[in-house]
Amino acid sequence: MLDTLENKNNLIALVGASNDPKKYGNKILLDLVSKGYNVAPVNSKEKTIAGIKSYKNVLDLKESPSIINFVVPPSIGFHITKELVKNNFDNFWYQPGAESEEISNFLNYLKVILFNMTNLKKLVFTINVSNHLSITFTRRNHWITIFTSSDKDINQGRTVMIKRIF
Repeated sequence: MLDTLENKNNLIALVGASNDPKKYGNKILLDLVSKGYNVAPVNSKEKTIAGIKSYKNVLDLKESPSIINFVVPPSIGFHITKELVKNNFDNFWYQPGAESEEISNFLNYLKVILFNMTNLKKLVFTINVSNHLSITFTRRNHWITIFTSSDKDINQGRTVMIKRIF
């Protein structure tokens, strides 16, 4: 992650950017911009933040960010993280107060499963991330399909990502 920061042209999406100078979403945005970083503020309620066009969510960005920096409460961050993982995003950075054990467990499960499927050549894994979400990873040749189901769509699970692993 730190090597990605060395190239200031890489896009950083700041989830939770704010116009309120008392909030860390504002302080972090201004700090990154003052250091010459390419930052896209993400805030569902603001059109601009510190004079920079704001986006309602990361999926609205025209370019895929190299880093997605979170400065939102953990419950919001977990919801956004799950949606971004489903859309094949990675490189998440959680500011103090934005992290949680639930987010960490979710991302660690994904990392372990992808590592195992790539290196140990296991064919199928299913994990229960929480009471509300289970993920099945299926490996066929050089591809991994990730299928999710939650208590909301338990009978209508869906394939959310297909990724070439080598």
